[in-house]
Amino acid sequence: MKFADPKSNIAFKKIFGDEHHKHILISFLNAVLDLQGAKAIVDIIMLNPYQAPKIDGLKETMLDVSAKTQAGVTFIVEMQVEKQVYFDKRALYYASKAYVSQIDKAVDYPKLNQVIFIGILDFAYFDFPHYLSRHVMFETVTRQQTIKDIEFNFIELPKFQKQEQDLSSVLDQWVYFIKHAEDLHIIPDSLAATPEIVSAFEAAEQHRWTKEELDVYDYWQMEEAGHHDAIETAKRDGRLEGERKEKRNIAQKMLAAGMDRQTISQITGLSEAELDAL
Repeated sequence: MKFADPKSNIAFKKIFGDEHHKHILISFLNAVLDLQGAKAIVDIIMLNPYQAPKIDGLKETMLDVSAKTQAGVTFIVEMQVEKQVYFDKRALYYASKAYVSQIDKAVDYPKLNQVIFIGILDFAYFDFPHYLSRHVMFETVTRQQTIKDIEFNFIELPKFQKQEQDLSSVLDQWVYFIKHAEDLHIIPDSLAATPEIVSAFEAAEQHRWTKEELDVYDYWQMEEAGHHDAIETAKRDGRLEGERKEKRNIAQKMLAAGMDRQTISQITGLSEAELDAL
């Protein structure tokens, strides 16, 4: 079997955003939020991931997966592969937008319900070592969480180092699936005991996809690879230009100190023409 990469935007939405397989997303949400027993989510309503601005000219957004419970709690699940310096602010923007869009006028404040953001990052973002972090608002003296309407959860995949034999929870299984599914050819025994994860593997099996879905997946995989290459090229070019600038600065100081041009050229690697340009 060949599984699509769940970290891919197309595959992620197909696996976790399918209205006909809501049990996959429900299991993932319960695992991330540690909801058990009476607190466990039993049903969700899949939402349109498009966030339209209420005022012309404001930014529109497209979420990866969005859903809510019958009680009105909204969940936003985002998969982010490329590292973004301000991803926390992006998360704040998405969650805040989902929160305020629930009502049209101030008198409806009581109708506002909780928004929970879950970001899955294919890069390390925070300084702490644990791969799952939960961010809430609390009172600084009592440490009580008095304002509960917006919550953020982040899964940093590079920090998840567990091997198959080390998986000890359904959450571990889900993170292992997201991180490693594309490199697997069978469903590991340790994950096969969780029906929702088996369903996720089945959704990721490429032979079950239509030709159109595969074409879109392949296209976006190439686009993402090209974007990554462009970023790495820009970084490399930036480093090279920085090195050349440093060499020119050193050469200028050597010239000012009266050192002979041949020695300067040997030390810095700059040509006679480059030294003349200084």
